[in-house]
Amino acid sequence: MITGLLVKILSIVLLIAVGIVLILGIGTLFKGGSTSKKYSNKLMQLRVLLQFIAIILLVAFAYFFKD
Repeated sequence: MITGLLVKILSIVLLIAVGIVLILGIGTLFKGGSTSKKYSNKLMQLRVLLQFIAIILLVAFAYFFKD
């Protein structure tokens, strides 16, 4: 069974992952040039995917592990 501590750690890891991808995407966008053309859109798509996963899991955690 998943414990409350594991749920909290997984939630924090998901939110940090979204933040890191967001910062990388914005940094690549501001850098410009061929790097921006190659990676910024893919990083933003990855951010949206990670946000979707994080929101679904956080809602599931809140529903199944309410105290």
